[in-house]
Amino acid sequence: FHQEKWIYVHKGSTKERHGYCTLGEAFNRLDFSSAILDSRRFNYVVRLLELIAKSQLTSLSGIAQKNYMNILEKVVQKVLEDQQNIRLIRELLQTLYTSLCTLVQRVGKSVLVGNINMWVHRMESILHWQQQLNNIQITRPAFKGTTLTDLPLCLQLNIMQRLSDGRDLVSLGQVAPNLQVLSEDRLLWKKLCQYHFTDRQIRKRLILSDKGHLDWKKMYFKLIRCYPRKEQYGDTLQLCRHCHILSWKGTDHPCTANNPETCSTSLSPQDFINLFRF
Repeated sequence: FHQEKWIYVHKGSTKERHGYCTLGEAFNRLDFSSAILDSRRFNYVVRLLELIAKSQLTSLSGIAQKNYMNILEKVVQKVLEDQQNIRLIRELLQTLYTSLCTLVQRVGKSVLVGNINMWVHRMESILHWQQQLNNIQITRPAFKGTTLTDLPLCLQLNIMQRLSDGRDLVSLGQVAPNLQVLSEDRLLWKKLCQYHFTDRQIRKRLILSDKGHLDWKKMYFKLIRCYPRKEQYGDTLQLCRHCHILSWKGTDHPCTANNPETCSTSLSPQDFINLFRF
């Protein structure tokens, strides 16, 4: 596949479109293989893979579908080596496997490109990757210096406030008794709810504890079942409104605008997919 730093996205309204104006072409030509090696872009690419798995697999060409599986394999290998983002990739693989189960049942209706046996083999690969992730044994570092529990309580709480996923808070609380106490802090869960959800959404899902106080922890897990959480990424793809060039943030591109930086709009993974819906 061509590996480019930017591509031109034609936004004309005619049927005769020019340039790389399909999701599959953009996915093939932008260098996502290198992007997953960048910690600022890793979560962005994973979220994009998840959205494609949910609803866009059938819109990809055969080459793009092959490229998708190749990038997914590299993601899994990276997680196995780094022992990080394990839960995130488990959820991605489960989403993809569920989608493929539905699509394979519709074989003969041109929903997947390629031989059915090839897709069965890919599904077997997904199951194998899931098993590998389940068998990961986290190795403790040999370093015996200061740990999180050695820090003052105010610093421990400050670190917890920087976690954006409630499940990470719950997991951290299982490490040590004092962390378990801090992980139940009402203000911590309140800030987490306010970070991800609007006041209107929160008011619609109020839950009171036995003591008559708002139970922010239960509210958080109820809210994430009802509404999408706020997404924030260290680095994103962006679209130049002046020249319609799509590139990673911070990438120079041949723009004729006087001030190209003011013409760029950051795209969320969903925005990226919506860009190719005509």
